[in-house]
Order: sequence, then C-alpha cells, then structure tokens
Amino acid sequence: MDLSRTTSDSMEKILGARERFAEKMMQTLNSAGLAMMISIGHRTRLFDAMAKMPPLTSRQIADRIGLHERYVREWLGAMVTSGVVEYDPKPKTFRLPAEHASLLTRAATPENYAVTMQWISVLGRVEDQIVEAFQKGGGVSYDAFHRFHEVMRDESAQTVVAMLLDHILPLVPALAADLRRGIDVMDIGCGAGHAVIRMAEAFPRSRFIGYDLCDSAIAMARSEARERQLTNARFEVRDVAHLDEPMAFDLITAFDAIHDQADPAAVLRGIHSSLKSDGTFLMQDIDSSSHLHQNLDHPLGTFLYTISCMHCMTVSLAQGGLGLGTCWGVELAEEMLSNAGFTRVTIKRLPHDVFNCFFIMKKK
Repeated sequence: MDLSRTTSDSMEKILGARERFAEKMMQTLNSAGLAMMISIGHRTRLFDAMAKMPPLTSRQIADRIGLHERYVREWLGAMVTSGVVEYDPKPKTFRLPAEHASLLTRAATPENYAVTMQWISVLGRVEDQIVEAFQKGGGVSYDAFHRFHEVMRDESAQTVVAMLLDHILPLVPALAADLRRGIDVMDIGCGAGHAVIRMAEAFPRSRFIGYDLCDSAIAMARSEARERQLTNARFEVRDVAHLDEPMAFDLITAFDAIHDQADPAAVLRGIHSSLKSDGTFLMQDIDSSSHLHQNLDHPLGTFLYTISCMHCMTVSLAQGGLGLGTCWGVELAEEMLSNAGFTRVTIKRLPHDVFNCFFIMKKK
C-alpha cells in the first residue's frame, strides 16, 4: 500500500487498525505463555494444592508441595501478572481465588480448563514435522505426539467419561435400560479405554469391546481393565476401516474419533454393517460447521482449526487418508452418515458442552 497517497483521515484509520492489531498480538503472546504455565500448574498439581491453601509465600507453597522454590516463584510471577493468582506485596503471599480454582483444578472436572491447556505444549513438540509437511505434503503420525494418549485421557475424562452416565447415554431413549439388561457394545477409537471401562463397571451384564489403532493406548486400556478386574471389557488393536463383523453389536459408540480416521467413509459403512437390525450408533464429534464462514463466531474456532492442522488432519494424512480435520462439520458428517446407510440422523447437544454435538442413529 502506498501510504503517501492516503488522506489524513484514511491514515488515521490505518494506523488505528494497526495499533489495535499490535495490541491483539501482544495479548496473544501473553495468552500463549499463560496456556503453557497453566499446563505446568496442572501437571505439577500446583493448582490443586493452592486451592486448599491460605495465602502463603512462594517458599511455603514450594515446601508444602515438594517442588523447587525458584521454579515455583517464577511460575507464580506468570500467574500473578495474568490475573490468575492474587499477590499481597507486603507479606509476599500468593492466593488462588476460589472462583479461579473452580475452573483450574481436578476437582473442577468437567470444567477444568487446565487439562485442555496441555495441548499447546503437546502440539508444539511436532511443529518441525508440521512445517515439513507444509513443504513436502503428507502428515505426522500418531507416534510423533509426545504424551498424546496421556493428555487425551485427561481430556476424555472431562468431555466423555464425566458426563457419560448422567448426560450422554440418556440422550438415547431406553439405552440405559438395555445396557442394564445386557447387550453387546463396541467403541471405535477407544484410546486408553476410559469410556468403555466406565460403562463396563456401570453395566456388568453388558459386554464391551474397544478398538484402537495404537498399541500403547490399548496397552493402557488393558492394564486398567485388569486392575479393575473387569471381565466384561476387552480391548484390541484394530484398523476400524476393516471391521467385518456383520450384525454383531447392539450399540456402537465413537467419541471424538471419526474425523481422525484415514478412511472415515469405510469406517462408517463398517459401523452400519456391524449393527444388529435394531442397533444404535452414538457418535460424539466436534460441533462446528463444514463452512468456514459459519465458524466465525465459534467461541473456540481458532483453537479447533489449530488442533486440526497440528493433529487431527495430519494424522489422517500420515496414513494416506482423507484428512477431514477437526472442523469437518455437522453438514458433512450428516452427508457421510447418510451415504453409509443411516437414513435418520438425530443431532443433540448438551448445554454445558461448547465443544461437541451428538449424532444418534438407528440402523433402520
């Protein structure tokens, strides 16, 4: 742009817009740093401990938790300047307000934002590989993501497991009664198996199996099932694009899993084939539109596209897949479900969940 030809009014508007954008960039830097520090506060359990403490010095806080004071002090600096922790300069004491603790501690589940902040550091570890994929194409495989299953387990504990029995399963009429009576259930992309384990414990007469492509995730699921002495839950490493289990299940679930698949159309066809004639498919996925302009007001739009670029899309592409991405959207999901044979799709939402929507389908 040739600024020499602009009027004084135009120049003022341009400079004002530039200044506002500069402020936004500074806020972004602060927010990015805060996200990393909140993740550390979660992993070190500083938030959990401080929520139960009176105002204390950095030394007292560090000693009570068993951490190194110099690191705690610097972390507290980030917490105070961001407005998360209150500071009294005379006694040099720090306090985590109860209203902040209610959104940052493990006791706050399913509203613990600190869990989700972990994704910023997890995704940052693969930035070099993502940049290379921008240049050469392809994708980044699951095994490149350090701590992925650990963080996903924390995340699903909030978005799925904590709400499963009281909120998600009741979205399907009479499903709880069927599970109490005893039915056959498959979970697609089960990860570390927490949803399956929660259902298996709650409904001992039903039989559950979880499939996932990742060996490490299945190992974690099997280990927990053994610890809990569950005899009605099994886990297998499986490419769910090749199910080949016709009419075997009364209920199939997929929690935030379909958009990651290399061949989601084949997975959905396999799910339809694997259901008994009166079976139900319950699919949780991201509540977004397939059209970018309709996501402009989404409260987490930027985060969702970031997660997509840095994980969901790329892991699919790494398998030679479609690369749907996180924001494949409700419209495309409905189209693909219809193509798979599900002619009647009901979409439901939970009032406290801004991330997800729930697709409920009968085989017929």
